[in-house]
Amino acid sequence: MTTTKSKKKNKFSISKEEILNDFRLGWESRHASLMGRKEVFMGKAKFGIFGDGKELAQLAMAKAFKNGDFRSGYYRDQTFMFATGELSIQAYFAQLYAHTDVNADPASAGRLMNGHFATRMLDEAGKYTNLTESKNSSSDVSPTAAQMPRLVGLAFASKLFRENKDLHKKEFEKYSIEGNEVAFGTIGNASTSEGMFYESINAAGVLQIPMLISVWDDHYGISVPQEFHTTKGSISEVLSGFQRSKDKKGYEILTVKGWDYEALVETYQKASKISREEHVPSMVHVLELTQPQGHSTSGSHERYKSKERLEWEAEYDCLNQFRKYIIKEKLATAEELDQIENEAKQTAKDAKDSAWKAFIGEIKDQQKEALGLLNELAEESAESKISEIADELKSAMNPLRLDNIKAVKKSLRLVINHEGEAKNKLLNWLNAVMEEGHDRYSSHLYSESDESALKVEVIDAEYSDDPKKVDGREVLQACFDAALARDPRVFAFGEDVGKIGDVNQAFAGLQEKHGELRVMDTGIRECTIMGQGIGAALRGLRPIAEIQYLDYLLYAIQIMSDDLASLQYRTKGGQKAPLIIRTRGHRLEGVWHSGSPMGMILNSIRGIYVLVPRNMTQAAGFYNTMLQSDDPALIIECLNGYRLKEELPENVGEFTVPLGQPETIREGEDVTIVTYGSMCRVVMDAAEQLAEQGISCEVIDVQSLLPFDIDHKIVESVKKTNRVIFADEDVPGGATGFMMQKVLEEQKAYKYLDAQPMTITAEEHRPAYASDGDYFSKPQVETVFDRVYEMMNEFDPEQYPALY
Repeated sequence: MTTTKSKKKNKFSISKEEILNDFRLGWESRHASLMGRKEVFMGKAKFGIFGDGKELAQLAMAKAFKNGDFRSGYYRDQTFMFATGELSIQAYFAQLYAHTDVNADPASAGRLMNGHFATRMLDEAGKYTNLTESKNSSSDVSPTAAQMPRLVGLAFASKLFRENKDLHKKEFEKYSIEGNEVAFGTIGNASTSEGMFYESINAAGVLQIPMLISVWDDHYGISVPQEFHTTKGSISEVLSGFQRSKDKKGYEILTVKGWDYEALVETYQKASKISREEHVPSMVHVLELTQPQGHSTSGSHERYKSKERLEWEAEYDCLNQFRKYIIKEKLATAEELDQIENEAKQTAKDAKDSAWKAFIGEIKDQQKEALGLLNELAEESAESKISEIADELKSAMNPLRLDNIKAVKKSLRLVINHEGEAKNKLLNWLNAVMEEGHDRYSSHLYSESDESALKVEVIDAEYSDDPKKVDGREVLQACFDAALARDPRVFAFGEDVGKIGDVNQAFAGLQEKHGELRVMDTGIRECTIMGQGIGAALRGLRPIAEIQYLDYLLYAIQIMSDDLASLQYRTKGGQKAPLIIRTRGHRLEGVWHSGSPMGMILNSIRGIYVLVPRNMTQAAGFYNTMLQSDDPALIIECLNGYRLKEELPENVGEFTVPLGQPETIREGEDVTIVTYGSMCRVVMDAAEQLAEQGISCEVIDVQSLLPFDIDHKIVESVKKTNRVIFADEDVPGGATGFMMQKVLEEQKAYKYLDAQPMTITAEEHRPAYASDGDYFSKPQVETVFDRVYEMMNEFDPEQYPALY
């Protein structure tokens, strides 16, 4: 077999066959891009964003990517995915068309626009496959640089798998080959301007993890040239201070031109070897790339690129340069390369046509069913307009499912008063299609496996006859100690978590007992704390990531919302990251340490369970539950509860608290008060004082906001009291509005009300400092007392005359 060395100094060689295969694959990818753009303009797809111009660098990167490795990437990485064998061209087009069959589009089952790549890491039961036997891609997200925090976690997992010898046991072999895996990240040059990129770069440099970042540099960010994005116009120059030296750890930073085949292959071999063997992060800055079709189908790059730039791009297009290289090295003639290009074009076209046929075929089969039923209904009802609707549906050039449903619903409105077999058949068809639509478009927001948090066995807390009373933090400490001892995959990390055991001491002494690989400190970097947890959880570990205060969650909420919360959904159960996020909030002092932005949280992280225990025993039960599940959760502890005394359960490491199950913590007859967290104590104190006035309050602790009262227990209380108040520390219309919608609308409690429903909330501003600031900013015992009394005064002013 003929071989050619990439350079005289190179230690490896590349066969002629492999080079020509790269040329073929590069052109298959290029034609897929060109055809994809045309499909959008023909109306067969909604939007397109493509990887043309980046083919050669990605072919080189793929050669360094091994089984067990992970990718956290960028929506222009199609060539890399083709080259690793983890994406077919037909599947690429299936995603462009939004084919909802997971076999057609394994990455997202039609839920993501094209260019969002993922491999299926779970089997049909939701269990991990053997990740060491496959090349793995974590599911892409669109927000620029949002792939970077997760990349840190994917690489960090390799460090834990290598250095924690307890993870070398046979039961963990499907997750890692003793940490031999590299996490490959890709990003466009303009996106390196994002703060998430810089934070991730710093975190990985501190952690010293096997992370290889590729920056695809085509000089632009949509229409904006590099000089507006990056100091010195070069991210590798900006980051040169991160370059490692003989006496200081850091990065290996390499630059290479994106049209130089030999240099690209050599560079990626070098970078991956360093990261894999030495566990040192590396960055490859790929320069002089092009973007032949511009940013996307939403515009033309001719509008903002000069004539000279366009001419240069045509000359230095990586595939054109690759062609010249092959001819120069006498590996193939121009005619032979022409033939390969033509064959590549036909391959891409055949894949495109097959993808379209499969996609439109399913819809046309459904359309045929709908037309048959509509014609039956038209004949049975003698309604002529139904035939017109059917004819219009039949004439649709590229019908979608929505066209079928619209036609059916429009027809059914015409026969409201008609009864007959044809109408019943059409109604049954519609119900079946809508149910199928839920599976296609709305399933897997949370886990649907046997390990779902909602399926964890409930184990009650057990107490001795004379239970020991300890500070609340000690209950958590005992719970975490048991979890760390039970499962070597469990680890906890965050600001001040390690040496001092967190600012409230729930991990006190546990680093010394279990080691720095299990309980560890981090820098002040909430965004990448979250990413560190997501990536590690994706790889089968069980991280507990701490955000020191609830207010600081805002630094991490974007990653939680765009990445973690949608992970199972956007892969239709193909990937999971059962990360537990630990934080504390509600009452304390001042603008930035007493937040309760619950409405913001609830509205932005659907897909992550939100648990709001009123004390540390309930919190411990939630940790035990979530550590047995494969769902992510945010657990918000009460900031003012760590020093309050609680009884220590004998089974502190085993008992569980179920999700979505409110607890009635005080029985009453007159008013139902629905609340959670620290407000439970406030409301209970107020209920005691109201009892002295002859007002009986039923107090319900919801315990979890997502999920909320699964069995609709709260409405049963409202049926008894006929009055309801929702109380918390969020702003008006925040979580109280959420709870009200759930109870009044979803549970239909409005039917049983004798009084206007009421909310008790904090003020619209953040709480002012000091005790008086807290008193006038957040709801107090007197606030609750007065609002409840006001409700009863309106009901019976004689028995409950105005107080003030």
